[in-house]
Amino acid sequence: MKDLHIHETPPEGAASDWTIAQNWSDYSPQDHATWDTLFARQTRQLQGRACAAYLKGVDTLRLSRPGIPDFEELNERLAALTGWRVVAVPGLVPDDVFFDHLANRRFVSGTFIRRPDQLDYLQEPDVFHDVFGHVPLLADPVYADYMQAYGLGGLRSLQFGALHKLARLYWYTVEFGLVEEEGRLKLFGAGIVSSHGESIFALDDASPNRIAFDLLRVMRTEYRIDDYQQSYFVIPSFEALLKATVETDFAPVYAALETLDDVAPDAALPQDRLFTRGTQAYARAKMGVAG
Repeated sequence: MKDLHIHETPPEGAASDWTIAQNWSDYSPQDHATWDTLFARQTRQLQGRACAAYLKGVDTLRLSRPGIPDFEELNERLAALTGWRVVAVPGLVPDDVFFDHLANRRFVSGTFIRRPDQLDYLQEPDVFHDVFGHVPLLADPVYADYMQAYGLGGLRSLQFGALHKLARLYWYTVEFGLVEEEGRLKLFGAGIVSSHGESIFALDDASPNRIAFDLLRVMRTEYRIDDYQQSYFVIPSFEALLKATVETDFAPVYAALETLDDVAPDAALPQDRLFTRGTQAYARAKMGVAG
């Protein structure tokens, strides 16, 4: 979910739907080398850690080819699989634009890539986060349907003034979700799989909670935008996530949320089904809290 907006109206050179040309030929050798460095270390790290559908998508879409992917070539393969396309945008876009693209099976991506001295952290998502993190799962038919359903739901949420609640669903699934696969927890959220540090932290560290997915619980839960998450939610499958989304009438959900308190990012509630009750040691240390 996009939390910061650079522009309020399409900047010069952008179409009315905020799309721009990728201008792939403008990337420098250093840009391509940065992608290759990021790609190599993440693919090594994600073996056995990322879910099967994600790893399959990396292979099927041929993301291992050297250099930043050319969206035109990438879209030929992606559209043939699930009807999705990647479209370039000049930066973070307004929510209604974002949702409309998702609802029409278009995934928006920035075109810039981080500098070599920014390999480990970048506040604004770049082309590596957007393409390496998000696009492989769009080759999976069930996940592709979920993303479109989320876009349609996002457009409806604007009528209820409930965008901040729905944003939490995106955050804790699309960006920072875990899935149970063959009895093990695996990564699928783009914010994790594209992060060298968090792809270890999310599965191995004792600090965060790992909580079984529940739609209402997720939509009540605040999140961290500046550091590793204090809680991760675990879906049983993409089929279950899609079902929870398309079979839910969100109007009464939004009404119920108005009567319920928000939940802190580190909280473990009595009704939660916990895979791991986190120590929260990492977050406390970062905040300078003893014990």
